[in-house]
Amino acid sequence: MASNRGKQTNKPTTVNSLLKSVTIVTLLLSFTALIVGGYWIFENKAPTPLEVVAPDGEIVMTEDTIKGGQAVFQKYGLMDYGTVLGNGSYMGPDYTAEALKVYTEGVQEFHAESQYNKAFDELESEERAIIEDNVIKEIRKNRLNDDQTILQVTDAQFFGIKQVEAYYHNVFQNGDNWGLAGGLIQKSHMPEEDRAYVADGDQIEQISHFFFWTAWISSTERIGEEITYTNNWPYYEDAGNTMSYSAILWSGVSITILALFIAIILYVFYRYHFGMEPAFTKDNYPVFNLNKKKPTVSQVKSAKFFLLVAIMFFVQVMFGALLAHYYTEPDSFFGIDWVYDILPFGVAKGFHLQLAIFWIATAWLGMGIYIAPNVGGVEPKRQGLLVDILFWALVAVVGGSIIGEWLGVNGFLGNMWFLLGHQGWEYLELGRIWQIGLVAGMAIWLFIVYRGIHNGLKKERDKGGLIHLLFYASIAVPAFYIFAFFINPDGNFTMSDYWRWWVVHLWVEGIFEVFAVVIIGFMLVSMKLVTRRSVTRMLYFQIILLLGTGVLGIGHHYYYNGSPEAWIAVGAVFSALEIIPLTLLVLEAYEQYKMMKEGGVDFPYKLTFWFLVATSLWNIVGAGVTGFLINLPAVNYFEHGQQLTPAHAHAAMMGVYGMFAIAVLLYSLRNVVKPEKWNDRWLKWSFWTLNIGLFGMVFISLMPIGFIQLKEAFDNGYWATRTSDFLQQDIIQNLMLIRAIPDTIFIIGVVILVLFCIKAMFNLRKPGHTPEKALPDDETEV
Repeated sequence: MASNRGKQTNKPTTVNSLLKSVTIVTLLLSFTALIVGGYWIFENKAPTPLEVVAPDGEIVMTEDTIKGGQAVFQKYGLMDYGTVLGNGSYMGPDYTAEALKVYTEGVQEFHAESQYNKAFDELESEERAIIEDNVIKEIRKNRLNDDQTILQVTDAQFFGIKQVEAYYHNVFQNGDNWGLAGGLIQKSHMPEEDRAYVADGDQIEQISHFFFWTAWISSTERIGEEITYTNNWPYYEDAGNTMSYSAILWSGVSITILALFIAIILYVFYRYHFGMEPAFTKDNYPVFNLNKKKPTVSQVKSAKFFLLVAIMFFVQVMFGALLAHYYTEPDSFFGIDWVYDILPFGVAKGFHLQLAIFWIATAWLGMGIYIAPNVGGVEPKRQGLLVDILFWALVAVVGGSIIGEWLGVNGFLGNMWFLLGHQGWEYLELGRIWQIGLVAGMAIWLFIVYRGIHNGLKKERDKGGLIHLLFYASIAVPAFYIFAFFINPDGNFTMSDYWRWWVVHLWVEGIFEVFAVVIIGFMLVSMKLVTRRSVTRMLYFQIILLLGTGVLGIGHHYYYNGSPEAWIAVGAVFSALEIIPLTLLVLEAYEQYKMMKEGGVDFPYKLTFWFLVATSLWNIVGAGVTGFLINLPAVNYFEHGQQLTPAHAHAAMMGVYGMFAIAVLLYSLRNVVKPEKWNDRWLKWSFWTLNIGLFGMVFISLMPIGFIQLKEAFDNGYWATRTSDFLQQDIIQNLMLIRAIPDTIFIIGVVILVLFCIKAMFNLRKPGHTPEKALPDDETEV
């Protein structure tokens, strides 16, 4: 393929200069607003009192026991089984909603006995109404002292707290009769003294105090306001928790603003021609002769990253199948008890999430390694050695973190649970040492990429050109994971959750998105299918939209975690606007489809394009439509932490990032595998089974269950949707059983991909370039 270096590479247009300026301003404004909003959360976060004191002066609990309980919750990975404040997994209960119900009923019971000498259930309707009204007033009143260090509770509240303690002692000693086995929390799992993050004394009592604290902030009004610390979530009328006006208002406003901005953005898009322009005419389609391609040493070595991708993908999916099975048989696997004993739901869920991030990220690491020499025009000396070091470092981090998480959850690590075991946060399960290893690995990868593209960066005088955009996006990948280090077990839960979503939302849903669109644009230019100028313009336009909407779109994660009410407005508006750049990707998908069709039967990257088109379509369906639904505050108030959330997560994570990861895998392997050994027929079967299976998983099982839960929450309160009794209803169980069909179809697609990658490893080309010697122009990609 001929070189595409010309004047347009070195001389940015006036339009591009304006777009760069807008991009920088958008970046600065968005992150300034997010940081200021974070400081605002810090100043107004839900407080943790130093002491909770009963009317007789007895200290009921302390800040140490509350935070110790939070550490116990994290140490045993319970966020991968149930949820707290709606955040976590979906098999177990929401411990906030559950504790709020037990606490509220305890307060009601106390007043029934003291006023009428009857159990609450035995009262007349008029008596019940009086007590219910008084209890709401009692528990919503904020009894913190002026400096918010001492919380006074009433006798009735003290009784309710004791009910919470008794309830969770029973749960953790005897199991919850669903997916949580008895005896999970053991005294022997921690030293008697000098415990790390866990306070002295009974761990079950501490976790009960933590759950009560989340129930207290969800049912107690902020000082001087008429809304609780969690903005009246979860919905539970007995505690006075009903939807706030702001949730209704900003749901309507966000839709209105979305309609306006769609019109504006589409006008700008077409008025200023931000679409991609073909670099070919109908009779002058680029000719791809893969027989003449000669990969470098590092490019050939990148292939093993893609084999690792396929293996991790398979293992991750099998854990997903196990998780789906547990909803119908929660404490066994087809009667095989030892599977549950070794891999209960919480452990399997942590592995499922971590491996998803690992295999998708690894595909992108492999892609970066592959394209680096072609961008720089030279294979740096000892680049292959660095690739080998990175590969084994990655294997060590993946394997070590998985083993560490299992050991930590099972209590084998003592005080080392946070460093080597399970950190306890959904998506950030791996211990701190493994996080450091992951960042170190990504730093090595960035160094490898930089060495490879260094010459290309020097030749591209435009510091905002395509190669520089690729480099900036590569820097952002390790940079934004660093915010995970701001989270520690003894931190305030609200602030820790603030930083957690910097990683989960901004890194996975933001930076990955930017990296993806840059890579797609880069691939299209490298294949001489679109003009470099139009792709650069398109990338800046999309990055502006992604940053301008996605950064503050993080606010939908802060609705009910103890953050101020204003985040409902911020999250609602910007989350709604996130759908705009995703919608434009459908137009891009159509353009990609047309380019592919023009290539005819001889186009060697056909399956890469199939997966790119799938990426764009799943982006609008998965990230856009299903995400828009659950991010509306009026819907999220009832839905938060229910099955509509994993419906969105599967459609977005697998549908977007997973499909894109497979696309870059196929593009890279296509150029390092012997052309005569390549077989698109296998890959076509993999494509259709993966997409059909994913569609069925989301829309035949998860979405219907989610809508049933939504109605249940509206009718009976949020707590009712997360009980084992609800999940054992025939209609839910039948939908879960039906899910086995699309799951099986999906697994077939994964197995085909694994077999394909194994075969590819036996049919790699021999390296054809000497390190430090310039590659010929027709071997370079830009």
